[in-house]
Amino acid sequence: MAVSMEDIKKLRTMTGAGLADVKKALTEAEGDMDKAKDILRQKGQAIAAKRADRETSNGCVLAKVGEGFAAIIALKCETDFVANGADYIKLTQDILDAAVAAKAKSVEEVSELVLANGQKVADAVVERSGVTGEKMELDGYMFLEGDNIDAYNHMNRNGLCTLVQTNKPAAEPAHAVAMQVAAMNPVALDEKSVPQATIDEEYNVAVEKSKQEQVQKAVENALKKAGINPAHVDSEDHMESNMGKGWITAEDVAKAKEIIATVSAEKAASLNMQMIENIAKGRVNKFFKECCLLNQEFIQDSKQTVAQYLQAADKDLTVVAFKRFTLQAD
Repeated sequence: MAVSMEDIKKLRTMTGAGLADVKKALTEAEGDMDKAKDILRQKGQAIAAKRADRETSNGCVLAKVGEGFAAIIALKCETDFVANGADYIKLTQDILDAAVAAKAKSVEEVSELVLANGQKVADAVVERSGVTGEKMELDGYMFLEGDNIDAYNHMNRNGLCTLVQTNKPAAEPAHAVAMQVAAMNPVALDEKSVPQATIDEEYNVAVEKSKQEQVQKAVENALKKAGINPAHVDSEDHMESNMGKGWITAEDVAKAKEIIATVSAEKAASLNMQMIENIAKGRVNKFFKECCLLNQEFIQDSKQTVAQYLQAADKDLTVVAFKRFTLQAD
């Protein structure tokens, strides 16, 4: 049977599906709007099931600030061609609008929300998957509650978004720090925000690294003193390769192995642990400087930290929370 343009427009508005898919579904359903919606949904479910093992490495990431609530959400897909489509971006925005309006606290809660067209979010995602033929999934949902929140969409490319919340109104500084979060990917707000387990792990790794460096330095000095280039004997493969090139002899290799074993054992047994611990503490402090937002060098002026930048704007101004989501591996 022939379907009216009015019904086609209505179903497109309700589902966001393409013109051809909507017309086909309405024709198959003999004009029954509910049946046509089911047909589109089933098509999306079939696509989703067929492509369940596909990787969704592309998508659209958006951020929004509402009344006392802000959120970031990612609607992921397989290709940037789909991710950059106007309909796809609109669907992501519609989902984000619903999430912020409802002050949703999880991606599961977002999936159950109803969009302005009366469709459940989960169904809308499935139907869009049927339209594009790609696997899609909601991911990366993050939120902040309260006032004084700034949102930043990096270069407006919908691939990396951040939220920054300050303790008092400060739109310009907050936006500058939101850009900082995007660029420098801090893992914590300040030293106090870093879990003790993480600090302990960083310290232990730093201790072991410092020990290895001290032993390696002693070995290299001993090799040089014996007239052997440390770079020629730093691995079994190099030893074999460099003998083949005539750069070292079998006697050199035997001598080097003896030096490496003897000096390594002697140095490891006589390390200055106070010095090692001091070096490790310095490395942990470097971790804080690089990975804690308020301790980081401010990207717009490396002569000051983020905390100092905020205090220059207002002596009482600071950041109380931040969120960051990106589709790309950092």
